[in-house]
This record gives sequence, C-alpha cells and structure tokens, in this order.
Amino acid sequence: MPAIGFGKNAAAVPQAGGGQIAPVPGGDTDKTMAALHDELERSKDRLVLPGQQRPYFIEYRLLDLDERVISAEFGALLTSGTTRNRFMSVDLRVGNYKLDSSNFLSAEGFRGFLGSTGTVGIDRDYDSLRQDLWLATDQAYKQALDSFSNKQAALRALANAPTVDDFSHEVPVVMVEPRVEPDWTTRNWESEARTVSAILKNYPELYNSRVTYHLIYATSYIVTTEGTQIRTSRSLAAIEASLGTQALDGMPLHNFLAVYANRPAELPEAAVVRQQLDAKGKEVAALRVAPTVQDYDGPMLFEAQAAGSLLAQLLPPSLSGARPPLAMNTRFEQMMQALGGRSEWIGRRGQRVLPLTVDLTDDPTAQQFQGRDLIASYQVDQDGVRAQKVALVQEGLLKELLMSRRPRPDFDRSNGHGRSAFLAMPRPMVSNLFFSASNGESPADLRKKFLEACKQNGQQFGLLVREMDNPVIASSSQEELSDSLETLATGAPNGDRMPLLVYRVNVNDGSEQLVRGALISQLTVRNLRAPLGIGNDNTVFYYAQSQDAETAGTALGAFGSANGGVPSDIVAPSLLFEEIEVRGPHGEPRRTPLVPPPPLQ
Repeated sequence: MPAIGFGKNAAAVPQAGGGQIAPVPGGDTDKTMAALHDELERSKDRLVLPGQQRPYFIEYRLLDLDERVISAEFGALLTSGTTRNRFMSVDLRVGNYKLDSSNFLSAEGFRGFLGSTGTVGIDRDYDSLRQDLWLATDQAYKQALDSFSNKQAALRALANAPTVDDFSHEVPVVMVEPRVEPDWTTRNWESEARTVSAILKNYPELYNSRVTYHLIYATSYIVTTEGTQIRTSRSLAAIEASLGTQALDGMPLHNFLAVYANRPAELPEAAVVRQQLDAKGKEVAALRVAPTVQDYDGPMLFEAQAAGSLLAQLLPPSLSGARPPLAMNTRFEQMMQALGGRSEWIGRRGQRVLPLTVDLTDDPTAQQFQGRDLIASYQVDQDGVRAQKVALVQEGLLKELLMSRRPRPDFDRSNGHGRSAFLAMPRPMVSNLFFSASNGESPADLRKKFLEACKQNGQQFGLLVREMDNPVIASSSQEELSDSLETLATGAPNGDRMPLLVYRVNVNDGSEQLVRGALISQLTVRNLRAPLGIGNDNTVFYYAQSQDAETAGTALGAFGSANGGVPSDIVAPSLLFEEIEVRGPHGEPRRTPLVPPPPLQ
C-alpha cells in the first residue's frame, strides 16, 4: 500500500475552539471531518468503564486513497487497474503524558504499540463512519486499559525504571485543504506503459522485465482530543522498472529505473522514459559480459547519485531519535541493532560526527533544489505537528536528532518529523535531507585525487561506484529479492552494501571497465567522519523509505518502492573514501536455463 505524506500547499484556517468543528471550503460535501469530530467528542465525554481511568488522549486518523497501477512487459500490458480504499486508525491512550499505555512490549509481544486499524466505507457516509469509529474506539480503550495495567506491573519490577515522558505536549494544528480529485485521463497511461516497455525488446539478453506506473491520490485526516483538526490532500506518481538476466556463468544480474514526481502529469513523457530504459538495457547487456570483481581494499569514489543512495542507508538510522518501546525481553532491541537500526549518534549531542566542513539539514518545508522538485515536502507531519527545518549537524557537530512525539532523555519535543506509511505508527524519519560541505571539490578534482590515492597505495586501478542497488525494485523474482535482503541483513552489522554499477578505473590513463559481483564490506556511518574528499556536485537522489515491519528504521529501510514506501530525497555530492573493502563473488552460481529465451518480435 502506498504511502503519502501531507500536502505541500496547505493553508491554515482559523483555530477552531474546543468542541467546534473546523470549517471546510464552500461547496464541500465531504462529511468525513464532521463524523470524526462528532464521534471524538462523544468518546471524550462518555467513554469510561466504572472504576477505570478515562482516556487522556484520543486520535483518529483516516486515509482516503485512490490508486491506479499499470504494468507492462516487452510492449504488452500485464495489469491495469484502479482501486479506491479508505482506512482508519485509532490511537487511544490512558494514563497521562508522563506515563501512558503506549509503546510497551511484553514478553508475549506488542501491547499498546499498534493502534486499532481497519477499512471503512468509500462513500464518505457520515453514519457509517461513526459506527466504525465507535466500535474501534471501544476496542482501543479496552486494549489500552489492559496494556497500561501490564506496563505498570512491568515497571514496578525494574530496578531503574525510565523517567522520560511517554508523549510530548504539542501545539494543536487546524488545517483544512480542499480535496484533490483524481485525474486519470490527462494522459493515456496504458499506451505509455506499452510504448516504454517495448524498447526492451531490443535486448534479447533479458530474461524478464517489468515497467510499472504508480499514480496515487490521497487525502489524510487527523482529529485529536487536543484540538488538532487536519485534512490534507496530495498526489504522488512513480515509474519503477526492473530488468533481469543471468551472466554466462550463471550469476543473477539486474538493473532498475525509478522516477518520481509529485503529480502524475509531471512524470516524464514516454519518449524520455524510453531513452532512460534503453540506457538501462545497455547497462545490463554490458554487465552480462563484464568480468567479476576481485577482492579489493583501497580508495573508492562514489559519484553523486551513488553517494545519495549510500547516505540513504547510512544516515537515517543515526539521525532518528526514535526511542524503542519498553520491552520485557531484549529480542526487539537485538533485532534492530543487527539490522543497523540503532543510532550510533544517540548521546553524542555537541560531539563531532562528520567532518568540520559538513552541515546536515533536514527541511520538509523545502520544495525545490536547483529547479528540481522535491517529493518529501509537507507542512504538518503524521503526528499532526507542524514541519520544521532542523539543523542536524553544523560544522561537523551533532546538534539535533529527528523527533516524533515520543520523547527521549536529551530531546523532549517533536520537531515535526513523525512520518509513516499507510497509517502505521509515526516514527522519526528524514524528509528532504541536505548534505553539504564548505570545501567541496569539482568532480574533475575529486577524480584526480582518487587516482592519486590509488597510485600512492601502489594499486593499478581503483573502484568507482556510479549507482547503488535497490533490490526491492530491481529484483525480478521473490527468490532473488529474498537472497539479496538476506545478504544485506546478515551483513548489516559489518556494514555490507550492494553497489550496482562498479567500474575499475586505470590509474594511468583513467579508462573504465565495468565489473560485476561486488559487495562492499565494513562501510558504516563512521566512515563519514573522515572521507578523503567531498564533491561540490550536489544532486537529488529520490527514493522511498521502506515501512516494512522488519526493516523500517534500519539500514534496509532505504530499500522501498512507491508501493508502500515513504517519499524521501537526499541532496548529496560525490564522496571519496580512502580505504573501502570489497569482496568479489564467492560460492556456486545458479545454473542457466537449458534453452535460450524465445526471440522477441
């Protein structure tokens, strides 16, 4: 299910008083806000069991989602369909801001960690929605009472119980945008999918390919007992393509294309996408006959696009101020740490974490970089908190972490970065992340420094990375995806990274040779403290952060897609590292098909 952030062009309306519903634009017949507000007020006034606490906080969230998905392969349509769904979530807490029923992991499993969720009618019917909310709220209240009782008992058994608050006080927001209605007819999307995918017929080396258009419109609602009333609308569009084959020795190979835009009409025209796919096909054909990489330990240059993808794996886990739930066993913490989900920057406020010349800023209010639209912009996060520009690192020193409404000992307030996909629990996540250096070098100078470093090591060649892998988009089968994610998950503690396009660069003449099968090892956020060089060629890397339950908030969270990911981007330059370890392929490759693929007409 796709993830949609809050809209970029929201206009605030006058603050509604206690018990008053926020006004909607004239002529608006949407009764959703009224149903959410009225049932919330009724629950606030009447929901209580004899002898038990009333809820101190109730939040209703609702996602109204229209999505069109079109997939094609080698010029033929595979699927084409439009879906309409509405989903709701209830977050109900008993206790108080200091200690409540949320974020508790008992020995048996989660308690009060996930809210009550479900589907609701698509007609925006007032009575039907209130009925669904009533039942979900009743269930959430009873679960919260049970969770709070168990949590209090667990805390009494601890020698050193946590003292930090469970929930932060924030200013209520009232913001009602006009609804954005889906437009499926501006372009002939089925024709475009056929046209662009047909270009891959030129590559008989391909075993499979798929081009998928995701066109998404979403309206999000948040109503809370604190007075927050929000309705925001936005759209998102993506073209994601995978290309798969095998080398002659049986090694699985793939490539991918990912293009994102804020609106379907802003996606590139078919002719442009055909050119991009043609280039991807040429790369796969070249990979198929390329030599395998040998084990290597030395300088490595990441061009800007690859550097952005690398930073998407390295930085978000360390920038997140997420506080893990109170757990009665250590399995959750161990799992997150094993997958690279534990921040190495916790407790290091004011200390150097990056070079003194580097600043790191996350700004969800930014809408463009050098004329290119950003896809992670919003005005309020999914906790209902206004978005804020956050100076995370200044002159190499850690100043802030990204925060949702779950405080930590050193950061007690949200800074508007609670994000999630599909009504999941908001967690601190990057939006538009800017990595910049005051001493950035030109690409030509950085390449020269790279070759000089290789010569000083006595090496005949160095390795250059032009693009990093995203197995979630690129894998052509579930088996291949599982193998890739298993490799990364197993190697996450060692800093394993999967490059896609790696070139062996001759130190004497600068010539490049494509190689395959590389796996980078021991590349962690610590390598960013002292890179050999940083470029001045900042570019935008677009991606979708995964919200998969097992990978969200970890290094594997960089591998998402438009189908379930949170729109994100990183603005970053080329990066040069002095010593990176690369392992070549080991083990037995898979057998190739006995019969070659049929000819493409």
